[in-house]
Amino acid sequence: MVNFPLLLEPEQLEKHLDDAGLLIVDVRNGDSYARGHIRGAINLAYADLIRATPPAMGLLPDIAQLSKVMAAIGLTPDRHVVAYDDEGNGRASRLLWTLDVLGHTQLSLLNGGLPAWLAEGHTLSRHTLPPTPSRYSACLANPAAVADKDYILCRLGQTDLALLDTRSPGEYRGSDVRAARGGHLPGAVNLNWTLAMDEQRQLRCKADATLRALLETIGVTPDKEVILYCQTHHRSAHTYLVLKHLGYPRVRGYAGAWSEWGNDPTLPVEQ
Repeated sequence: MVNFPLLLEPEQLEKHLDDAGLLIVDVRNGDSYARGHIRGAINLAYADLIRATPPAMGLLPDIAQLSKVMAAIGLTPDRHVVAYDDEGNGRASRLLWTLDVLGHTQLSLLNGGLPAWLAEGHTLSRHTLPPTPSRYSACLANPAAVADKDYILCRLGQTDLALLDTRSPGEYRGSDVRAARGGHLPGAVNLNWTLAMDEQRQLRCKADATLRALLETIGVTPDKEVILYCQTHHRSAHTYLVLKHLGYPRVRGYAGAWSEWGNDPTLPVEQ
């Protein structure tokens, strides 16, 4: 089995579609998958990756649900997971963040997702591949990938912390309100998740040097622990993988995100 990088190019994947140790996961809706997908890919509904407890709409599912979902797609500890979608790879990134939380280290995001795959002339299949279920028992083997509101409250104001809000500037400023309150976490800096993408290359990630410069300009440097959030940890999951790709050693995703924080009147907010 090839040792794939975290950020995988379409041509790299094409060469290894028949590798038995590969698990390619298409995180789009079922109709899109049926119309055409990468050969050998299985379909996973995004709703299975999140737990909605209104008003918090993107929480991490419990262990029982995670075990059920991962077993259903045939995950085993030795398989390398490659994920993609066709909407900027936010859904695919949420899957890979979840697997990182579970301690699964063999992970790759298809750079640019399905649009990049098609742009390079790679073909699609309409053969629906039912996954072979496994006996997967989930556990939170990597809690260092997770931040909850209590952890953030304990870390607010500390000099080695960077809070990174990956929502739009309007959401960050509070002019676009999508919770009971607008604004952002105290001390957070803003980098819209789409700024990491190259619009001229099917939303592939920009060059590493460009990404590092973007992050360093706003004070998000590798010497700090970085906690990322958006509205439901969909957009921020993509940025989480960008930072991991760049070698940032301490990165956490806040799954409760603004749908939890912005709707809790006991939590502090800045605008």
